[in-house]
Amino acid sequence: MASLTPPSTAVQPGRIRVLKQGSLDKKRGPVVYWMFRDQRVRDNWALIHAVDQANKNNVPVAVAFNLFDQFLGAKARQLGFMLRGLRLLQRNIEETFQILFFLFQGEAEDNIPNFVRECGASLLVTDFSPLREIRRCKDKICNRVSDSVTIHEVDAHNVVPVWVASEKLEYSAKTLRGKINKLLPEYLIDYPMLEQPIEKWTGTRQSIDWDSIIAAVLRKGAEVPEIGWCESGEDAAMEVLKGSKDGFLTKRLKNYPTDRNNPLKPRALSGLSPYLHFGQISAQRCALEARKARKLCPEAIDTFLEELIVRRELADNFCFYQPNYDSLKGAWEWARKSLKDHASDKREHIYTKEQFEKAQTADPVSIYLWMFILD
Repeated sequence: MASLTPPSTAVQPGRIRVLKQGSLDKKRGPVVYWMFRDQRVRDNWALIHAVDQANKNNVPVAVAFNLFDQFLGAKARQLGFMLRGLRLLQRNIEETFQILFFLFQGEAEDNIPNFVRECGASLLVTDFSPLREIRRCKDKICNRVSDSVTIHEVDAHNVVPVWVASEKLEYSAKTLRGKINKLLPEYLIDYPMLEQPIEKWTGTRQSIDWDSIIAAVLRKGAEVPEIGWCESGEDAAMEVLKGSKDGFLTKRLKNYPTDRNNPLKPRALSGLSPYLHFGQISAQRCALEARKARKLCPEAIDTFLEELIVRRELADNFCFYQPNYDSLKGAWEWARKSLKDHASDKREHIYTKEQFEKAQTADPVSIYLWMFILD
């Protein structure tokens, strides 16, 4: 059972859960941050916590990333974007902060405990994901590491930690909005500077052949190829947010409230979704920068913050508290009843799954989007 009583830290205590408390009768070893959902150096509460705990105990710290085999059906488009960002991250974190980055391939429930054991770590820090595959993986890791290892989970993805925002499954954005807004003064704060580690890692730096790894991933997932107009990495994410050429907050903000749901007007969108999804930019940083620009276009900023914070975090709330989040069993009872009541209704068009996938429908918007995806 997770506990919300972590030791003193540079991070708000409510952002951290203790998944496993290790025994204190052994000499303290290094800290390992298993990075998964928040793939960035800047503005990363999990990394800040890992370095802070390492420095408090005068031990070294390292970052480990586990590359799953096509996690949840990810193909070349998703994995290529992610891996190119991780390559930049490794260079940044090793050159700027002298924190070593280790990449593993295969099953995390095997690789992470093995690495923790080999380096003698006494604290494993992990970022938060509400998905059942990752939660099960963490349960296995808790059981496989030695009794002396403590495991902390840090919600570095949500502005308000999901378990703090609400203790239950929320019915709608309306029921969650008030709870989150009350907590924003406490949690929507600027980040502290990431400290330099006091102790250096004594092990050997891992040589990662990024070109070979990326090439293999692209071959395996070639049916969904990469796109050329979306550059990965933290710097690219900040450029999309507030760059001087075509940044969302600097150049494209005014049409967001009216046109963001119009597929024919893609420039009305923020363009931040891939960066937020892979954690290459912090939603909290986006919110802080957006607040600075509120005087320029209050309606657009308020709408953006609603989508960025309330709507995004409602999705995490749903996945965290609803075990059947990816099944009709997880839908509210009224929705299931409506589907059942109208199952036999006459419909003008009936399409097969293959027709839907290829946009072979009478809907012009669907056809346009399919052409846009192929372009």
